[in-house]
Amino acid sequence: MSPPPAVEELAQALAEVPIAQGRALSVLTTKGISHDHWRIGDSGLVLRVPRMSQWGMAPGEQLIYEATAFQRAAASGHCPTLRETIPVGEILPRGALIVDLVDGRPPRLPDDLDAIADAFTAIHQLPIPASAGQPPLQVHTDPVAATLRVIEEQASFVADALLSDDARTAIHQELEWARGFTFDGEPAMTLCLVGTDTHPGNFLIDRDGKAWFVDLEKALYGVPPIDLAHATLAVATGWDPDCATRLTTDQVGAFYRRYLEHVGPARAGEIMPRLIPLRRLTWLRTMTWFARWQAAWQGGDHPASRDAAMTAHIATHIAASFEPGAIAQARSDWLETDLLDALI
Repeated sequence: MSPPPAVEELAQALAEVPIAQGRALSVLTTKGISHDHWRIGDSGLVLRVPRMSQWGMAPGEQLIYEATAFQRAAASGHCPTLRETIPVGEILPRGALIVDLVDGRPPRLPDDLDAIADAFTAIHQLPIPASAGQPPLQVHTDPVAATLRVIEEQASFVADALLSDDARTAIHQELEWARGFTFDGEPAMTLCLVGTDTHPGNFLIDRDGKAWFVDLEKALYGVPPIDLAHATLAVATGWDPDCATRLTTDQVGAFYRRYLEHVGPARAGEIMPRLIPLRRLTWLRTMTWFARWQAAWQGGDHPASRDAAMTAHIATHIAASFEPGAIAQARSDWLETDLLDALI
């Protein structure tokens, strides 16, 4: 793994960028898996530097993808505006983006769940381009099949992950369910712009209490229930140490109800039957990603493991998520009726 560029090298790379010229750079955060973030002086801007692509994209492809996602999401009023794209070069081998700085704090859960639900409402209601204008963003025309493809790819790491027999058995049971699951007889769900990696740590809350979604790396055209699930599942709410918590069933139910009320009865009627099945699929997507982390990424020489404190927290969180009790509690959302009852 090559070392990240020093601040002097970054300043050199930005020398020809007018909005950043002559401004001191300071580290904003390095806890992200795929990106480092630098504050650009007092400009109100952030330098977003990719360090890897979780989807295996080539550097130029990843840069265009993320720039497009920021451009399209900004109209929601809940995502930062893209100001400049720095091309791939020797100092920045994956390029970089300059986006507006969100002056905010990590979410406090459950207090900020309403704000996050409102951000989802705004993002999901953005008009989407006609099919010819949707690339380069991915389009999950069949969200179940698309998510299952991701799960199957990640599930290949389960055998080499550090799992107990109970955890491995539960994962295989969920895989069997997912492979046989379809929405037979129901109309297709309307696609919208979704964030995909929507754990609470990817939101910031500004001084007015407004939630901003700040990581557009995996944005695509898909369906809302996956975003809503990833914001509230314990495997996701415990990911970021700055806002880690476990939500109660009633809190999750209230979050879903607020979102459904705001999108209106027609859209809510389309989404409601999918909330719990796609929550189940999203949990499996996350758990198989955890297996990939343990089997292939959990090491000091991988770009995703460069922040020692974050890496230690992730290792602890993933190990806890694979504990039989944690798995049983997660699966109770779909194997029992408490969450369904809380949605009504």
